[in-house]
Amino acid sequence: MKKSLTESNILEALKIVRDPDLNKDIVSLNFVKDIKIEGKNVSFKIELTTPACPVRDEFKRLAETAIRGQINGVGNIAIEMTASVRANNIQQHIDLLPNVKTTIAVASGKGGVGKSTVAVNLAVSLALDGAKVGLLDADIYGPSIPLMMGINERPNIHNQKLVPLKAHGVKVMSIGFLIDPMQAVIWRGPMVSGAVKQFMSDVDWGELDYLVFDLPPGTGDIHLTLVQTIPLTGSVVVTTPQDISLADARKAYAMFEKVNVPVLGIIENMSYYICNHCGHREDIFHTGGGKKAAGELGVPFLGEIPIYTPIRIGGDVGKPIVVSEPEAPQSKIIRQITRNMAAQLSIHQLSGKSNQKIEISL
Repeated sequence: MKKSLTESNILEALKIVRDPDLNKDIVSLNFVKDIKIEGKNVSFKIELTTPACPVRDEFKRLAETAIRGQINGVGNIAIEMTASVRANNIQQHIDLLPNVKTTIAVASGKGGVGKSTVAVNLAVSLALDGAKVGLLDADIYGPSIPLMMGINERPNIHNQKLVPLKAHGVKVMSIGFLIDPMQAVIWRGPMVSGAVKQFMSDVDWGELDYLVFDLPPGTGDIHLTLVQTIPLTGSVVVTTPQDISLADARKAYAMFEKVNVPVLGIIENMSYYICNHCGHREDIFHTGGGKKAAGELGVPFLGEIPIYTPIRIGGDVGKPIVVSEPEAPQSKIIRQITRNMAAQLSIHQLSGKSNQKIEISL
């Protein structure tokens, strides 16, 4: 028997709508806001923890179905899907980046796996989903973000702070904006860490939902110092399928474990190639390695990005694939990987898992 149209009955009906990642219903998670009943018509908001929620459209459909299935005499149902990213609460984060809610490191155990390409497309994908996003190029020795984002200007200074440059809806800062492109950065570890810290404290980032860090490849002293300096909410590790890359990806995972930064998952880049002429799939660098490594390490496998020439071209011309070819299957794969990552970040934040820094002697 259907129930009468009241706010309490609406909330009771919506309890059957569950977040598959957080494993709780949207009422218990306090996602349902501002219920209004006008005659037979109902309106309310579903406020998610990220605008990049992978199941936001499914939530909306299930919510309407739940109300119509359990409540009698319902007219129009207006559901507004909104998002409010949860802020990081670690003290170091508050001190350095007071208006940045979450910080994500994109890392790899070795170079040549397309880490920066992945970082750029993740950041732009988050922006396309409606988030306020920044991208910090922490790869001081090889800053490639200016080229990949299509920026060839120098930042201005306002109120004694650098103003990030902006492209594709993302605020960007890189040492590449401040040095001659032909000049090599020959710095020791403390200078690198100091520069990255200044890019947080001396840059006017404004309000951001996400600040994505493109970390340098490797797992040496400099990288450990960096991840101790940067107030990270979580991290992702980029790898390719072959064994040598996977071995280094495991080292990157171990590095984040040592400094108590949650690894949100593994992304496998250059996973396979689809021939443009015959459609045959060629596993150039082996197959299934990233998924296997994720299983062994007990972290989510966020997805696999295929080899696709326009992805490389996008990096060369400063127009990421998710912008240049938004309807391409490869772009949709990257968009889904981004949403998977955002979902894992929400899981870690709502579960209350600690990501406080611990001291490491180097």
